[in-house]
Amino acid sequence: MTRPAPSLRSHQRTLMALVDAMARGEAAHIQKILAAVTPGGGKSLLPVIAAQSLIAAGLVERVVWVVPRDSLRLQAEEAFADPLWRSVFGHALSVRAADNERDPARGLSGYITTYQAVAAAPALHLAEAKAHRTLLVIDEVHHLPVPGRPGAETADAEDAEAGAWSRAMLPVMEAAAISLYLSGTLERADGRRILGLPYHPAAPGRGPELNLEAPGLAVIGYSRTQALSERAVLPVTFGAIDGEASWLEGGRISGDAPRVGPHRLGAGSVRVTTRPALFTALRTGFARDLLSEAFFATKRLRARRRAEHRLAPGEPARGLGKLLVVAPDQASARAYLTTLRGWMPAGQGERDVRLATSGQGDAHAALAAFRLTPEPAVLVTVAMAYEGLDAPEVAVVAALTHIRSRPWLEQMLARATRVDPHAGAYDTQQALIFHPDDPLFARFRLELETEQGSAARPRRERPASALVPERTPWRDEDPGGITPLESNAIGLRYALLRPRLVEAVPTAPAPELPSITERTLRQRLAAAVAAQAVEDEASLRVPRGGNLAHRYNAVLKRVLGKGRATMTLPELEAALSWLERNRLSDHLDRLDGDARYAWSARQRRGPWPPARAAGR
Repeated sequence: MTRPAPSLRSHQRTLMALVDAMARGEAAHIQKILAAVTPGGGKSLLPVIAAQSLIAAGLVERVVWVVPRDSLRLQAEEAFADPLWRSVFGHALSVRAADNERDPARGLSGYITTYQAVAAAPALHLAEAKAHRTLLVIDEVHHLPVPGRPGAETADAEDAEAGAWSRAMLPVMEAAAISLYLSGTLERADGRRILGLPYHPAAPGRGPELNLEAPGLAVIGYSRTQALSERAVLPVTFGAIDGEASWLEGGRISGDAPRVGPHRLGAGSVRVTTRPALFTALRTGFARDLLSEAFFATKRLRARRRAEHRLAPGEPARGLGKLLVVAPDQASARAYLTTLRGWMPAGQGERDVRLATSGQGDAHAALAAFRLTPEPAVLVTVAMAYEGLDAPEVAVVAALTHIRSRPWLEQMLARATRVDPHAGAYDTQQALIFHPDDPLFARFRLELETEQGSAARPRRERPASALVPERTPWRDEDPGGITPLESNAIGLRYALLRPRLVEAVPTAPAPELPSITERTLRQRLAAAVAAQAVEDEASLRVPRGGNLAHRYNAVLKRVLGKGRATMTLPELEAALSWLERNRLSDHLDRLDGDARYAWSARQRRGPWPPARAAGR
């Protein structure tokens, strides 16, 4: 079937007009183009638009497109090879997905690589950028933080990798003739600045704020409101599922019952039990209940579309709708895979349900099959497919993740909001997102509905304490050493995300009293200190003996300069954030010279484990 020639969206037309003006010499001062396009809004066509005009005008010789993951290189190649767009633009450009070999372009109009590849061979890519006038496309630029932030010496593996990407990319960016920055979000969850983008000078109490008027910069925005009005993305229906969860909690005082719960997920406001309840729910019966809702909703959708197309049973066809399952970790993803296949005949389950995680050798093949072929119809993943996956047939998402970063959730949401050209009229399509009905996700939904702004919107002023990144909720980590016991779903409600062109004032829940919040935060700090003490003794990181939790509390007080009993709310929040990212065992030297902890200092300096006595 021949695809009809699509019309360009407003941001694509804007970029075309801009690069045409650059080609005519009317905008020769522009060296950087920032395209802030809502996820799913169609930014993968922008490098094609820019390259075909700028190369034809002789302003650049080739395009180098850098993506954050290897799985996206194929999609970038497809954007240039698409016969429909070749006909619309009249271009004959070809690019290749390159490894770190010599001559990565191989005589073509450019190449596509990854941040990881540039970091592994920075000299190669810098030499290519210097040897040829290059249009450098930096895809999902928010993955590149400005390197050298304070505290980088204690950065975790993910931070270290991002810093390595930035250090390798910076000289390549400086050598490029023209740069095209692409992103669905211009905010990082950790609050850091993004490499290569201009910012206003820092101001007390404010996060980084882009300078959209910087010389040599052109900004193109495309908000979700614009995308909906142009029918570029689909409306979203949320299936919010409430539930109850119970767990065993480590670090409890002797004599206390270790079992906690059951606690509701939909508690109305964020509480100390929110994260442990969510952590438990995603690994016990609640997850199966949510999976069931998403699976059978997909099954009904596919059956309806099969009937509409008069397809024979088992006859493969495009446009029937697919299910994407986003799991909290690889172990849970494998468990979900087994559950889903158990609901289908054996042969069909093996064919229709696939797993794509970084631990799977065939993950890229599974992703490609999910995107490009009628089967598989269900893909289970952790993070490989949440960002940049161009699979318009995804109609249902099971959001079984406890990540609550807004940029991350927007990217996940966008996997289902792409219009499927094989699924019929726009009005018959809709994205369906099943998710836990916790207050953090509810807050995200409210922000998305009431703002509906472009990704380049100015940041709102925040208190200084909010600038300390709350890292752990975005990671797959055990919140405080809990052991999940059981959970179940107790209610489902649907809500259609309705765009509001006039910003509404959300009705916020009654705020928690400061004294209660302080007590809750102090309890979380105590539990986190106790959990580290138990873990470190069990793993022999420190010698056994004495009251390790007491010594760790002293270490925390010296590191932060104040005891938690006298901390303000912002200080308690900052202390908890620091503790979630650091190990107290690495700071035991703070007790040196204090006679009260002389035993622990001697033990730390002495041999461990202690040598056996002679003759034994």
